[in-house]
Amino acid sequence: MTTTDAHLEDPHANDAAPYGGGDPYTDYRGGDFPFTELVDLADRRLGAGVVAANDEFFAERENLLIRERAVFDPEHFGHKGKIMDGWETRRRRGTDGSHPFPAPEDHDWAIVRLGAPGVIRGIVVDTAHFRGNYPQRVSVQAAAVEGSPGPEQLLDSEVKWEEIVAPTPVRGHAANGFEITSERRFTHIRLCQHPDGGVARLRVHGEVVPDPQWLDLLGTVDLVSVLNGGVYEDASDKFYSSPTQIILPGTSRKMDDGWENRRRRVRDTNDWVRFRLVAQGAIRAVEIDTAYLKGNSAGWIALSGRNGESGEWFEIIPRTRLQPDTLHRFKLPAQAVATHVRLDAFPDGGVARMRLHGALTEQGAAELRARYEDVAGR
Repeated sequence: MTTTDAHLEDPHANDAAPYGGGDPYTDYRGGDFPFTELVDLADRRLGAGVVAANDEFFAERENLLIRERAVFDPEHFGHKGKIMDGWETRRRRGTDGSHPFPAPEDHDWAIVRLGAPGVIRGIVVDTAHFRGNYPQRVSVQAAAVEGSPGPEQLLDSEVKWEEIVAPTPVRGHAANGFEITSERRFTHIRLCQHPDGGVARLRVHGEVVPDPQWLDLLGTVDLVSVLNGGVYEDASDKFYSSPTQIILPGTSRKMDDGWENRRRRVRDTNDWVRFRLVAQGAIRAVEIDTAYLKGNSAGWIALSGRNGESGEWFEIIPRTRLQPDTLHRFKLPAQAVATHVRLDAFPDGGVARMRLHGALTEQGAAELRARYEDVAGR
């Protein structure tokens, strides 16, 4: 029986058991969704934010985008009631005593500005700790509104919202994943709860598609930054943290805010991570930062480049000693034209951030413009 079928027969089929003490995640229903390997376009570290919500009576909308998993304190109450780590609205009511239930079309909503506009591949609506007070169904709409629009502009009737997740039953105290098939580039999404309830966390995974005009205006950019469309492709090890964090904006704020692998025990081997640049670019300078990695930073690194999917790897930075908790800057003797780079760590250890400063080549700029126009939906 599917989740939808169970919902039709029993409106409480998707409930979780009441909290019985101990570790609240013991009976949490997780999910293995392949799209979660992609960057979270709604990551606060990229500039995402919850710009508006129609109701947040019990718990604030901003909790949706907190990076850490939701926490639960059974004794935490406030003057409005139980305090939950998520976004929770009040219970909707009907028009009068003869019609106590809300109308079928009634729902609550929250609008999220994506930190990096792009093509959405999957969404996770996490209802952790919302066991009997999660929404009966959720739906998601998406829109492309350039600039820095406020709530009034986003709620204007002229804005075209595309439904990318139809109203669908969800499970309480669970990770609910939705694969997205739209090939459009979006800047905002609207999460709807039907008719009301609570959601702990929201993740919007996809592929960043930057505005080529903006990159052209800047000239020199970070060719591997997530914000500009750089992508982590593969790594030898991601035991402690995702290699995607190496190419996040800003500086790391703690030890796990970067890439750290487990301790390597096989001699004459090393760890590595490979990235695809936003498009073909000419790299002129490189930054390797080991911030907050003091006893576990990489001992040495080397950087290689490749031009095209089948190109030969060539040396950009030879094997070089790193210092712990230090920003290292490398001025290249000649620009390196590449579409991919591989960072090798010897023998193992962490790197907090990597920057590849340069500019798109004429070929790279043309490829990015074609990609942008293909998904802009204009």
